[in-house]
Amino acid sequence: MAIVEKVIDAPPERVFDVLADGWTYSDWVVGTAHVRDVDAGWPQVGSQLHHRAGPWPLSLQDASTVLACEAPHRLVLRVGIWPAGEAIVSFTLAPLPGGRTRVRIGEEFVAGPLHRLRNKLNDVVLHLRNRESLNRLADIASRRPQHR
Repeated sequence: MAIVEKVIDAPPERVFDVLADGWTYSDWVVGTAHVRDVDAGWPQVGSQLHHRAGPWPLSLQDASTVLACEAPHRLVLRVGIWPAGEAIVSFTLAPLPGGRTRVRIGEEFVAGPLHRLRNKLNDVVLHLRNRESLNRLADIASRRPQHR
């Protein structure tokens, strides 16, 4: 499993507010080109975010499904990018002194060709992608007003 973490200058509630806003995923998840729809109950367990991944015109349409949600500390998604496969992505948020949050992303392909082709190069690419996604998440969460 590829794990990346970052300290964000925002409390867990504010960071989780970004995770709970499915319409922002194309703003910070590297590779998500477009969010097509978000179920009204997002991020409740079983709800889906419908997305397009990859560059146009080769982009793939699929959905991500919430497997677990413990606001504001944990969110687990089953992310589909068929025909390439599926991954389980977990976000863990831990409060730190000074109103900061340690955010950890864990991602592992669990089905499809990307699951079978796992190697060091894929792990490095996944690590770099998730590191940049956390940098973008930090930019959004640190500017977002506190949820009340």
